[in-house]
Amino acid sequence: MPFDFDQVVSRRGTGSVKWEHYPEDVLPMWVADMDFASPAPVLRALRERADHGFFGYTTPAPQLKAVVCDRMARLYRWQVTPEQIIFLPSLVSGINVICRAVGAPGDSVLTLTPTYPPFLSSPGLQQRVCDTVELAHVAHGQTISYGLDWDALAGAFHERTRLFLLSHPHNPVGLTYDPATLRRMAELCLRHNTLICSDEIHCDLLLGATRHTPMAALAPEIAERTITLMSPSKTFNLPGLGCGLAIVSNPELRKAIEHAKLGIVPHVNAMGLVAAQAAFAEGETWLTALRAYLTGNRDFLVRYVAEHMPGLRTTVPDATYLAWLDCREAGLTGNPYTFFRDQAKVALSDGAAFGTGGDGFVRLNFGCPHALLVEGLERMSAALAQATG
Repeated sequence: MPFDFDQVVSRRGTGSVKWEHYPEDVLPMWVADMDFASPAPVLRALRERADHGFFGYTTPAPQLKAVVCDRMARLYRWQVTPEQIIFLPSLVSGINVICRAVGAPGDSVLTLTPTYPPFLSSPGLQQRVCDTVELAHVAHGQTISYGLDWDALAGAFHERTRLFLLSHPHNPVGLTYDPATLRRMAELCLRHNTLICSDEIHCDLLLGATRHTPMAALAPEIAERTITLMSPSKTFNLPGLGCGLAIVSNPELRKAIEHAKLGIVPHVNAMGLVAAQAAFAEGETWLTALRAYLTGNRDFLVRYVAEHMPGLRTTVPDATYLAWLDCREAGLTGNPYTFFRDQAKVALSDGAAFGTGGDGFVRLNFGCPHALLVEGLERMSAALAQATG
């Protein structure tokens, strides 16, 4: 079945944060929100739910829990049971709840930078301390790759390190961790009695031949110490519907998370639950086509940077629709985010917001019709040429 990912549809006037945050002459390529319509089965399910005419308080249907369990077994041979699933209105609220549920005020949460900004802010919002370890990176011509600095990571644990926040696949650098690397990270955490929160929201957005292994699927003893966060929101472009989930095999840990939610975190809304069930149950064909399209966009971006943007380097992400651009040798004065916003009229994400290792970088969202990607890159190339030529 063909899918028209090339179609450009105006999103202005719809309240879109992505498209209405900046003036109309600025092309938005920043927040993790794709410019593709959601899959037809999701749209059909939402229409049917709306036609019913009732939007009262809603609980997750047994069928939704069953489809999540079936999906984990089919994709990862990971046996998840319905009672292990906690639904959340967003994974950002989930990260905050988990920081609140684990440890006590003054305890530490460890994470790898550069990283998704809520990983850096959530510990402090919950009276925890955020400790960070910068990922190692290596340049290869006009590309850049990332990996773990094992000595730095091992040395970052201490007696009050209660939680390890992992982005897997890693936002913003697009890195996926293989089973051996995941196991080594888990062994460090188990040795220091540190729980793991593995945010795997981008795990379906695999590019090329990339495979994903959930941290908790490695072994029962690791699952007992791991909270896995997942969501259909990035995969099927449903972020505004607010539906995510945590998979927690340890019953005491589930109880602590549910307690931390009380009075603060609302239930997932009816439309979010309906969309999630339709996406997980019927969206696989669309997702397969999307992955191929995103892989093509990624490969085009890498070639374009090499051929038309001297001084810039880009990651070649294993997953996500996010490229991480190193602008430190481009000859720019000041912040590259500001430069591209003002001179190229392209809005990217400011690397400085992603913590240590983010200064001099920008994050670019290539989850868009190819024509928009070309337009954005051409604007950026022209601005670079004018500034440095």
